[in-house]
Amino acid sequence: MPEDLEEAILELKRERNAIILAHYYQEDELQDLADVVGDSLKLAQAAQEADCEVIAFCGVHFMAETAKILNPDKPVVIPDLEAGCSLADGCPADEFRVFVDRHPGARVLSYINCSAEVKAMSDLICTSSNAVKMVEHFKGEPLIFAPDRHLARFVAKEAGRDDLIVWQGACIVHELFSAKGLAKLKVQHPEAEVLAHPECDQAVLDQADFIASTTGIIKRAVETPDTLSIIATEEGVFHSILQQAPGKQLVQAPGLDESCSCNHCPFMRLNTVEKLYLALRDLEPQVFVPEAVRAKALRPIEKMLELS
Repeated sequence: MPEDLEEAILELKRERNAIILAHYYQEDELQDLADVVGDSLKLAQAAQEADCEVIAFCGVHFMAETAKILNPDKPVVIPDLEAGCSLADGCPADEFRVFVDRHPGARVLSYINCSAEVKAMSDLICTSSNAVKMVEHFKGEPLIFAPDRHLARFVAKEAGRDDLIVWQGACIVHELFSAKGLAKLKVQHPEAEVLAHPECDQAVLDQADFIASTTGIIKRAVETPDTLSIIATEEGVFHSILQQAPGKQLVQAPGLDESCSCNHCPFMRLNTVEKLYLALRDLEPQVFVPEAVRAKALRPIEKMLELS
């Protein structure tokens, strides 16, 4: 392994004519090496527009799959192939097919946090940034929303839909924020604004001053005049916030188990600088999507990007 990993990665990136995409939940050093840092929507847009020969995706598997769906002729590498997602893993394609078949005539809107196979069964894809807008696209039609039940509940309220047919999945990170712990923290910091991701449980959202996607939370934390913000999402967003607002004080909302770092996504944190170097050096591990699946999944992704 080279002594100066950062320089070695940048050199490999030049040699490979590669672009490095990183999610906000990645470790700080991976975000600093990336050409584009963003949420799922921004990274999908970046993948669609990528002018390169290789895409190195520092995120989780479904994100790299989305990049591959949009770029079938380019190698898409991910530092750790085991970087999965509880939402995607909790919605197996075969079980979702049965679920869809139980509701003939219903359209299917899938959160981007799902497998390529589930995307291929969908009429449209959404992210937390645009989910309300995507639901409104199906006004008057029966609609399945998968796989996050908490996001579905939030979106249903915002869009005025009480009839969504919801797959009962959840994010293991956002579901572990403690409403009781948050209430105690608010007593300690009455001046703080609470910013929460809509994947959180309703009892947490009920205490939030501002609910938004990852990008929305970052923007709000940077722009609010409040010195202190309590953040109910993955702590990886702190890096971007502090880059833009160095004087900001940030406190993460407490988890159900205060003895662990349960609100760090264990899948996102599998990616490391060392693994990124090896992925660019060896062009492995690559993410592949069968062409029949890719072609079907491409349509709802492109439709989302067009509507966004």
